[in-house]
Amino acid sequence: MRVVIDYRPALRQRTGVGEYTHQLARALVGLVDDRGSRPVDVTLFSSSWKDRLSADDGLRGAEVVDRRVPVALLNLAWHRFNWPPAESMARGAFEVAHSMHPLLMPARHAARVVTIHDLNFIAHPERTRAEIRRDYPALARTHARRADAIIAVSHFTAAEVQQRFDVPADRVSVCSPGAPPWTARQRPPDAGYVLFFGTLEPRKNVGGLLDAYERLGARRKDVPRLLLAGQATEAARPWLDRIARPPLDRLVKHLGYVDPARRQSLYEGAICLVQPSFEEGFGITVLEAMTAGVPVVVTDRGALPEVTAGAGPVVPADNPDELAAAIERLVDDRAFADACADRGVARARQYRWDLTARRVFETYERAIERRA
Repeated sequence: MRVVIDYRPALRQRTGVGEYTHQLARALVGLVDDRGSRPVDVTLFSSSWKDRLSADDGLRGAEVVDRRVPVALLNLAWHRFNWPPAESMARGAFEVAHSMHPLLMPARHAARVVTIHDLNFIAHPERTRAEIRRDYPALARTHARRADAIIAVSHFTAAEVQQRFDVPADRVSVCSPGAPPWTARQRPPDAGYVLFFGTLEPRKNVGGLLDAYERLGARRKDVPRLLLAGQATEAARPWLDRIARPPLDRLVKHLGYVDPARRQSLYEGAICLVQPSFEEGFGITVLEAMTAGVPVVVTDRGALPEVTAGAGPVVPADNPDELAAAIERLVDDRAFADACADRGVARARQYRWDLTARRVFETYERAIERRA
């Protein structure tokens, strides 16, 4: 089976969608059937005026097609004019053309598959980037109904897709991310920090987290530092200004984007991870933290309760007091934190990239049948 994957989300800084794209490509390249053969020939397609794609060790075995076409220009042509087809851009014939976002990769003959990570762009377009606001709310429903198969990263997102887009359940496959190949830490740090990991954008509810931390700082002097790890968007300016002033200037530090090679060590130094999002289609940083043996605090929105499955505290996204109390308990109660960490490690073991790749391959097979 020849498959072309739009690798562009992983081309630069690999946040959630980019990490999913990269790791899924690796898993598909390494997929082996019962006869010891590789059932998928993977072509990774990239297009950018500035950034180049080269296959690293984890992607060897995949064919790379790297075109010097601006991302915005190609997206406009693909999203609005359904042209040019993947076969022309990637210079080949394919059975499957797989887009890693909700809008189709045009194709002449290949079955078309889209991955939908969340539908936050429909409920809250103001929380998204300009190009997403322009295209996704207007086009996603039509593209989903035209797709030969849809991949959702969680059961929560799958249910949202079926309900909002009126897509039958047999067209949607749940193919969640896998856990990284890390060994859980032996013990928590003696003097660690509280960690937030993610892009600083409106749906991540960073303002609510800062409210919670300001409450903690007002009632105790021994509050561990809060580290904000992630790229800052334009919407993050008020938060960055806020942490530069008292009282948060002594409590909070922004690290910026963290390269994938440094992520495990950053988790290992954390007392806990806090994911205060208004919505998450999955929450890959929560899975990474649980894999590393770090207890997690999440909100009751989106797929976060599904992913943690009781491994740590779940609090209302709009209640900074409860968020502060949950953080404080993990900081103060070592036995509780250890129990949460153990449950998180056990939960993380249920997410494996080899199983994800197998489910994606089966989805490709069904998409080809539907296309035929």
